[in-house]
Amino acid sequence: MGKITGFMEFERLEEGYKPVAERLKHYKEFVIGLDNAQSKLQAARCMDCGTPFCNSGCPVNNIIPDFNDLVYRDDWKNAIDVLHSTNNFPEFTGRICPAPCEAACVLNVNNDPVGIKSIEHAIIDRAWAEGWVLAQPAKVKTGRRVAVVGSGPAGMAAAQQLARVGHDVTLFEKNDRVGGLLRYGIPDFKMEKNHIDRRVDQLQKEGVTIRTGVLVGEWPKDSKVTNWAKETISAAQLQKDFDAVLLTGGSEQSRDLPVPGRELDGIHFAMEFLPQQNKVNAGDKVKGQLSASGKHVIVIGGGDTGSDCVGTSNRHGAASITQFEVMPQPPVEENRPMTWPYWPLKLRTSSSHDEGCTREFAISTKEFVGEKGKVTGLKTVHVEFKDGKMVEIAGTEKTYKADLVLLAMGFVNPVATVLESFGVDKDARGNARASTELLGGYATNVAKVFAAGDIRRGQSLVVWAIREGRQAARAVDEFLMGCSDLPR
Repeated sequence: MGKITGFMEFERLEEGYKPVAERLKHYKEFVIGLDNAQSKLQAARCMDCGTPFCNSGCPVNNIIPDFNDLVYRDDWKNAIDVLHSTNNFPEFTGRICPAPCEAACVLNVNNDPVGIKSIEHAIIDRAWAEGWVLAQPAKVKTGRRVAVVGSGPAGMAAAQQLARVGHDVTLFEKNDRVGGLLRYGIPDFKMEKNHIDRRVDQLQKEGVTIRTGVLVGEWPKDSKVTNWAKETISAAQLQKDFDAVLLTGGSEQSRDLPVPGRELDGIHFAMEFLPQQNKVNAGDKVKGQLSASGKHVIVIGGGDTGSDCVGTSNRHGAASITQFEVMPQPPVEENRPMTWPYWPLKLRTSSSHDEGCTREFAISTKEFVGEKGKVTGLKTVHVEFKDGKMVEIAGTEKTYKADLVLLAMGFVNPVATVLESFGVDKDARGNARASTELLGGYATNVAKVFAAGDIRRGQSLVVWAIREGRQAARAVDEFLMGCSDLPR
């Protein structure tokens, strides 16, 4: 690699943040990326380790040592080519991926890992600035038609791969804009939506037909996830009109908290709260927008979605924000010899937490209380695990004041009835049953219908969605053509 002793000479340099007081005034990105010189020094830390565990730690198998070496040598043009060879959208992962590659870095055994994510971020941002990201339309068309249902990162990646080998691809999205949870789940301060828009433009130049506001199948009448579709198309029609159908919808059915008082006004799923703000940021008018302004907010759920609720509530001007997590507080530092190269259990503090939030661990909500039909508080108790079971700790009962409660406890399965419409078998969790085996991968029980992304594997990371979209595209191409040149 570039500088053999670089990992001994240079310290890890983190990306910076703009001051809290400044960034709370807007919804724009506030990360200060590495400049070219800083990126070069960070890339120099990449070791000639022989077995680059980072490659396998990355779900899309980014060729990390190679692009690090190219950045160190100031060969940025080839660096983006290497990065794009495995990852269609590094500007997404370079911003919101938790970077399992860094957990797997050999340096992470007893030192700070290489800042892989920050280098990836720098590569793609420079590539866009230099005009190196161009459309790659197919030179020869196959005459085969493919419908991709769902325009999140899995659907976008699959559509792009299939279009580049000459298929006529139509990308269907039930919402009014492309992007799925990237568009309406991830706050703009983590990823501004112009990054999606640029890729949409690229997809269209590569021949992808995009149809937004189109729901495939039917929408559950009792769903609390907003359906913005203006048109409905049946599964039978897609099967008739296309040679293959790839389902890449999200896992949007939120996990509920069925305790007494759940029916009170002021208790909402995170996916009722977050998309509204993103629509307002895009210039839309949202009638009756949920607001945390001046309210005592309780966020139930300690993951990324909960953190996003914290950051958005801070920007609304909440009076106070408390985040609950039912699991005990993890250690500040992981047990590296025990966990490396796998994803470690440790306390993770996000930029949203730093903006203002009280965090409570090992706490369970027993009841919502309210007045005149509106929530005013929560009754809680601390818990611990004994013999593999969660038990309450006597004497730890407490009531928290709350004007707004946001449920961010994860997602359990797809919310629409698209699977039923096609007759696709489900697994025990309600997701599409489809194997990822090399032969016939991502195929469902229904002829010429495939499934990939969260609709198949359940709630997961953006980088996993991109991986599944790419792999499913190859499977569809093999199905249509008998073989495929697309990378797996």
